[in-house]
Amino acid sequence: MNNPPNDLLWKNITSLPYFRGLLRAVEGRYYQSMDLPGPVLDLGCGDGHFASVTFSGTLDAGLDPWVQPIREAQGRGKYKLHVLAQGSQIPFPEQYFQTVISNSVLEHIQDIQPVLNDVARVTRMGGSFIFCVPNHQFDSSLSIGSALEKFGWKTLAGKYRNWFEKIARHKNLDSPEVWTKRLEKAGFEVIQWWHYFCPQAQSVMEWGHFMGLPSLVTRKLTGKWILAPNWWNLGWTYRILEKYYHQTQECENGVCTFYVARRV
Repeated sequence: MNNPPNDLLWKNITSLPYFRGLLRAVEGRYYQSMDLPGPVLDLGCGDGHFASVTFSGTLDAGLDPWVQPIREAQGRGKYKLHVLAQGSQIPFPEQYFQTVISNSVLEHIQDIQPVLNDVARVTRMGGSFIFCVPNHQFDSSLSIGSALEKFGWKTLAGKYRNWFEKIARHKNLDSPEVWTKRLEKAGFEVIQWWHYFCPQAQSVMEWGHFMGLPSLVTRKLTGKWILAPNWWNLGWTYRILEKYYHQTQECENGVCTFYVARRV
């Protein structure tokens, strides 16, 4: 290949560790396929990387509770407003936003209902809340945990899964039934949901947490995840990940779930 591809997978793995880039690329395609009328709030926007890679235009507001990510997001220039606040205390009037999005954020929040309640407060009637999270199938699909169980080491498998969830900072990994009840309580109606990111793709992501340690060192030393974001360095990585990028659309045993809800 003479020129690198111009797709979301390439854009993500040239700026993120490959395992994270793969998942973000899959999720980005879902958001790109949807109509997102403004004003739009990105809840848990982090450093703004996902929005800068996924969306062509600017979004109305990006909210995050951490100072450093907000500063980085300001440098990317993807949001008209950068808001430092908790998701349960969104500093906007009632029914301000037509669309609220949240990409792989809500699973990190222990007390999630107050956040959903406040999202409903600032969403216009008939407006959309679109988000994705890892689900109830995530733990059981971890390849190392499954391998340990096959050898009869169930206790060790449990410890491994607990350790992985700790480093992933997951606070809730729940089924669509659980999320539907939460959303209905807040004032949303779930219009559509689907599972994605099959166990084979999850294995690539899981092992990437170990193989990506050099990227973490690079990030600490230079502020960048990838020092050489070019084809000669990442071409083989792209070729390996490409099949998962194209095969991780909706799948029944997917370890993540995408939700589209409407304010009612």
